[in-house]
Amino acid sequence: MNRFGRYLAMLLLVCVVVLVWGLGTAPADYKVGAIFSVTGPASFLGDPEKKTAEMVVAQVNAAGGIDGKKIQLIVYDDEGDATKANLYARRLLTQDRVTAVIGPSQSGLTMAIIPLFEQFKTPLISCAASHKIVYNEKTGKPYHWVFKTPQSDSMAVEAIYAQMGKMGIQRIAIMSVTSGYGASGREELLRIAPEYGIEIVADEKYDPRDTDMTAQLTKIRALAPQAIVNWSIGPTQVIVLRNWRELGMEKIAFFQSHGFGSRQNIQLAAGAAEGVYLPLGAGNIAEILPDDHPQKEVTMTYLAEYTAKFNEPVSAFGGYSWDAMHLVIDALRAVGDDKAKIRDHIENRKNFVGQQGVYNFSADDHNGLTKDAFLMVVVKDGDWTLVE
Repeated sequence: MNRFGRYLAMLLLVCVVVLVWGLGTAPADYKVGAIFSVTGPASFLGDPEKKTAEMVVAQVNAAGGIDGKKIQLIVYDDEGDATKANLYARRLLTQDRVTAVIGPSQSGLTMAIIPLFEQFKTPLISCAASHKIVYNEKTGKPYHWVFKTPQSDSMAVEAIYAQMGKMGIQRIAIMSVTSGYGASGREELLRIAPEYGIEIVADEKYDPRDTDMTAQLTKIRALAPQAIVNWSIGPTQVIVLRNWRELGMEKIAFFQSHGFGSRQNIQLAAGAAEGVYLPLGAGNIAEILPDDHPQKEVTMTYLAEYTAKFNEPVSAFGGYSWDAMHLVIDALRAVGDDKAKIRDHIENRKNFVGQQGVYNFSADDHNGLTKDAFLMVVVKDGDWTLVE
């Protein structure tokens, strides 16, 4: 090899070394996983959750990421199936090797995958409501690695019963869907009733696939309660309203769970939802919040961004995802991608202003919210109105 050849070889070697060094020191992405019911019977939950998570990540990455690192969001659609939720959770933990996971959309699916996150010591921030998600009945404490953003069903029950007290309602009937969400809500309705002097005179159930609840409502009407509380998500919560209206039962006040928290449900009810009461988080009613409300700014920002991008109303469900995603981002900014440090940061996070409330987590509380995170609304003229 002549002198010129040796020079070229040395130059090539230098270029290779520089390239390898540059690749080796380039900031790696922060990998975050998500499991949502994007399709299937619970797509009304998972679709806005997926859209919201992707929108938030795109905003952060467009602004330069976190300390020069981009967020890589890996989303799987469990289609509302527990087996698929388990499969994707394991894939995120063992193959994708994510730092944290948000989701699933449903309580039953979340409960099914909790053991994996405890085993692999990875933070999970669920977008489902059941209080059991953050309460290990065997230990009487929260699961170590699991958090959630929706208000618990127990808080919704307390908000409903408190409103009934103001209205002089004591005798009620309850209806619930035979799913994880419905079973958990029913349990809390029964458990908390004595604390508020509520007498439950009827306890009716129905299947998630039922298309008519006239039989259950007819039984309830014969017992003449002052109010009905329905606990379900999806089409059944609209069907039961239509049946209630068709049977001329408007004199019996009707309360829905927070699972009714989408304006699309009002539209689907086609007038049947008028006069219905329910507890909602601030994220659903940003426009009618007082200007001095602590969540006014973040809820109005999310409302503007989401509706501009997707041309559809915001829902509580997208808000759950917004809060979960921002909690992870907040932790990544503070402590990097160390899983244990992320878990500890979330557990000790105070005054985190989200769509669903102002979160104050602790070792004993992995939800971080109280019943004050709910506001009571009534459907009036086809929209939410604050109950005075």
